[in-house]
Amino acid sequence: MKLLDGKNVIITGASRGIGRGIAEVFARQGANIAFTYLSSDAQAKVLEDQLTLNGCKAKGYKSDASDFDAAQQLAKDVIRDFGSIDVLVNNAGVTKDGLLMRMSEDDFDSVMSINMKSVFNMTKAVLRPMLKARAGSIINMSSVVGVKGNAGQANYSSSKAAINGFTKSTALELGSRNIRCNSIAPGFIETEMTESLAEETVKEWREQIPLKRGGTAEDIANTTLFLASDLSAYITGQVINVCGGMLT
Repeated sequence: MKLLDGKNVIITGASRGIGRGIAEVFARQGANIAFTYLSSDAQAKVLEDQLTLNGCKAKGYKSDASDFDAAQQLAKDVIRDFGSIDVLVNNAGVTKDGLLMRMSEDDFDSVMSINMKSVFNMTKAVLRPMLKARAGSIINMSSVVGVKGNAGQANYSSSKAAINGFTKSTALELGSRNIRCNSIAPGFIETEMTESLAEETVKEWREQIPLKRGGTAEDIANTTLFLASDLSAYITGQVINVCGGMLT
């Protein structure tokens, strides 16, 4: 039996990178996948087709998680199309890096809105069906910089630290209804976004990691799979660092 057989999952921001990796791993483990995207309809269709090769149901929704009303509508659409929501993975996020001296108010506000408020919006949106079912797993994608901070990322670090606080508070509120909420804090993960970095920069970062390599989308996806499955039935309110030992 697969770990997520018959479970219906929402993954925000799944058209590429870590989100796509999570969708692929979940589909192989029997989950039905509802995922959100903002840009390419064609790319979303390719992912739908790829996921359904595993025998699961998959559907992409063009939806902005940072928009409260859009998040509410998405939850309604997923209930209509899938029947239930068993797992929510809040993965959508952006960076707009820069030193605080030069950071604009818009750069701060937009990162907080997309990274943090989307987690609030989507969690609110799935609460009613999860409360009714008295079951659910909510997994929020944070970052090691939300734990330790990082120069040039005051906005991003703040948004991820806020996600960790939200996760712990939500876990306390919902635990009695058998709804779990955890965060994952990835370290340096090598995806399409890091391919534009200079090779020397990447080498320097790898050398600072005890495991001497960057992480992969699958590393994060496997941890997310654990938290989505019944293997983690007694784990809630935790921030799990998946960083190769960057934080010790």
